[in-house]
Amino acid sequence: MPTHENSKSTVLIIAGHDPSGAAGIQADIETMFACGVRCASLLTATTTQDTVHFVSLQPQRVEDFAAQADLLLADMRFSACKIGLLGNSDIAECVGSLIPRLAGIPVVLDPILRTGTGTVVTDAALFEAIRDRLLPMCTVITPNTAEARHLSGCETDSEAAQRLLALGAKNVLITGADEDTPSVLNTLYNCHGTQKQYEYRRLVGVFHGTGCTLSASLAAYLAHGFDMEEAARRAQEFTWSALAAGGRVGRGQLHPDRMQAANKESGRK
Repeated sequence: MPTHENSKSTVLIIAGHDPSGAAGIQADIETMFACGVRCASLLTATTTQDTVHFVSLQPQRVEDFAAQADLLLADMRFSACKIGLLGNSDIAECVGSLIPRLAGIPVVLDPILRTGTGTVVTDAALFEAIRDRLLPMCTVITPNTAEARHLSGCETDSEAAQRLLALGAKNVLITGADEDTPSVLNTLYNCHGTQKQYEYRRLVGVFHGTGCTLSASLAAYLAHGFDMEEAARRAQEFTWSALAAGGRVGRGQLHPDRMQAANKESGRK
């Protein structure tokens, strides 16, 4: 007789909405499904954008966000949490209040400071909330090189990572996808002083949703129970496969194909 127990891990997604589906909460949900976990979601903001333009951001009412969070956390158990676009400092403070209620599960923070088209989506208050309130409670943060240097105030990746670890992050995965280098070099730093580098062939084209795909897949693999180094390796392999299979859906940035990456992932198991 069925017990209706959920045999799959469930990840809590906290993120904004991108109507194009390339990034944001839809990208997270696609990625989670492809990586074999269920997910629940809390919407922080809606945006007006497509693959070419970013027009505006409309934060969720913090009262509505808090009410939804209270219901979810009272009803469901989660194996990991992924945090993306936050919308404003009020939402960030609310997220900071709910993280301690997550029973010590892995928390992945993608510290989005700008959109893929370059629009700043973080004012001074939100920047400080991310750095001072959320970062110390996170298992791992996944900034690109520009975000890592801006958050830390340092000029090199290594110095930035050490500063972010000193601020309280347990692990820092700095990605080099936005650098002008022949290959993409990502580096995982941890609070024990060790680091692991991952190098990937640089793909042609500009992609939208790369960071969302990476952070969401990392949360999924942590939810599966992999240690940080293995989860990071799998997440980067998944992301690279999604980008390699991606294509042009609109007139602008390329769209990762997470379903194709899922097929490749299934073939490796």
